[in-house]
Amino acid sequence: MTDTLVPRIPLGDWIDTFVSWITTTFRPLFRFVKDVLVGVYDALDTILASPPFWVVAVVLAALAFFVKGWKLALGSLVGFVVIAGVDQWGNAMDTLALVLLSAAIALLLAVPLGIWAARDDRVSAVVRPVLDFMQTMPAFVYLIPTVVIFLTGPVPGIIATIIFAMAPGVRFTELGIRQVDSEVVEAGHAFGSTPGRILRQIQLPLALPTIMAGVNQVIMLSLSMVVIAGMVGAGGLGNDVVAALSSIDIALGFEAGLSVVILAMFLDRVTAGLGAKAPVARALAATRA
Repeated sequence: MTDTLVPRIPLGDWIDTFVSWITTTFRPLFRFVKDVLVGVYDALDTILASPPFWVVAVVLAALAFFVKGWKLALGSLVGFVVIAGVDQWGNAMDTLALVLLSAAIALLLAVPLGIWAARDDRVSAVVRPVLDFMQTMPAFVYLIPTVVIFLTGPVPGIIATIIFAMAPGVRFTELGIRQVDSEVVEAGHAFGSTPGRILRQIQLPLALPTIMAGVNQVIMLSLSMVVIAGMVGAGGLGNDVVAALSSIDIALGFEAGLSVVILAMFLDRVTAGLGAKAPVARALAATRA
C-alpha cells in the first residue's frame, strides 16, 4: 500500500551525482590534499616505526610517567612488549600514526568550531543537527565517498576518521565554554577586557577539563574508525583485523585486537592524565580534597 502512495525519492542518485560532480570539479584540490596528508603521514610513521622498538617504547612509557606516574608507565611498557611479542609492533605504529594525524586535524577543526558555536547561538543551532547526523551515520558509510574521491590507501581512512571523530570535540568545547560562570565573564568585561582576552584568559582555562574530555573522545573514536578504515587499505592493525575476519583466523584476529586494546588504553589514560594536570583541574581537585 505504501509503495503505491509514496513515490520513490531518488535521494541516493542525487548524492551519487553530487559526489561525482565534486570529484570531477575539485580533482586538483583533492590531489593536493592527498599529497599533503600522505607526506605528513609518512613522516609521522617514519618517526614512530623507524627507531628500534625499545626506543619508542621507552619514550612512550616516559610520557606516561610524566602524565600519571610509574604505574601507568610500567603498564604501558608491559603492553608495548606484548605488542612486539605478537609481532604487531610495525602495524601498531602505523595505526598510531593514523590516529594521531586524524585526531590532530579533527581537533584543529573541532575546537574553533566549538568556540564559535559557544559564542553564537545561531551557529550552535545550525551546527547541532549536523553533529547529530555525523555521529549517527554508520561509520562504514563515510568510507564510500572518500574511496571514490581519494581511491584506496591511508588518505580515505584519514578523511573518514576526521569526519567521524570531530563531533565530540565540537560538543565538549561548546559545553565547556558555556558552563563557565557568567559572573566571572562579567567581571572580565567590567575590568575592560576584550572578548578575545576573556576567551584566552578566562573561558578557555576554565573550560579546559571539559575540552580535554572531548580530546579523549576524539582520540578514542579515531582509533575505532582507523581500524574500520583497514577495509580500504589504510594499513596498520585494521588490515590484520580485516584479514583475520575474511579468513576466519582466530589467532591473528586476537593478536591484532589485543594490540588495538593496548593502544586504546594507553591513549585513554594519557589524555585523561593530561586533562587532570591542567591548572584548573588541579585547583578543583585540591578544593574537593
